[in-house]
Amino acid sequence: MTTGTKRIPRAIREQQMLDSAIRVFSDLGYRSASMDTIAKDARISKPMLYLYYGSKEELFSACVTRESGRLIDHLTSAATSGTGARHSLESVVEAFLDYVDNHADSWNVVYRQAVAEPAFGDEVEKTRSVLVDLTTDLLAQNSVDGRSREVLEVVATALVGAGEAVADRVAHRSIPKSVAAGVVVELAWRGLAGDPAKSLTTPKEEKP
Repeated sequence: MTTGTKRIPRAIREQQMLDSAIRVFSDLGYRSASMDTIAKDARISKPMLYLYYGSKEELFSACVTRESGRLIDHLTSAATSGTGARHSLESVVEAFLDYVDNHADSWNVVYRQAVAEPAFGDEVEKTRSVLVDLTTDLLAQNSVDGRSREVLEVVATALVGAGEAVADRVAHRSIPKSVAAGVVVELAWRGLAGDPAKSLTTPKEEKP
C-alpha cells in the first residue's frame, strides 16, 4: 500500500478504484481480470479493494452503474441544449459519439462485456430503456406528423440500436466520428419526418 493512502477521502478513493477497474476490465475482459490486477493498477492493497467492493462482481456492477449514469447525464444535458429540431438532434448524436470516442474503455465495459454477462444484463437494459425514452421524447417534441408515442417509441428503439452499433465502431476506431455523426443524424432526421413526402422543417424552423 502506498504511503498516505488513508488520507485520501473515501469518495475519491472509490472513484479511483472504479477508474482502475474500468481500465483493467476493458483491457482483459471481465472473466480474465483479477482483483489483484485492479488493486495494483489502483496502487492499493487487495484487502483494501475488498473492503470497498466485496467481490469482482460487485466491483464490475459498480463500474457499469457509474458509467451508464454518466452517459445518461451527458445525453440528457445535450438534449436540452439545442434550439430547433435539427439542432437538438445533432446535439444529442454528437454528444453521444463524443462521449464514446473519449471514453472507449467505458463503452467497452458497458456495451461489450456487460451485455455478454447474464448477471449484468438487467443493468444494461435499464440504460438502454432510458436512452429509448430520451429519444422518444426528442421525436415527440419534433415530429411533424403527429404519430402516437407507441409508434415513436418503435422508431426510437431502432435509432438507439443503430446508434449503439455505430458507436461501437467509433469506440474501436473502425470509422471516424465525424462521418458516423453525419450518417446517424440523417438517419434519425428521416425518422422524424416519417413520410418521405413530408417536409423535414418544423413550423418553428420555417423561414419567414
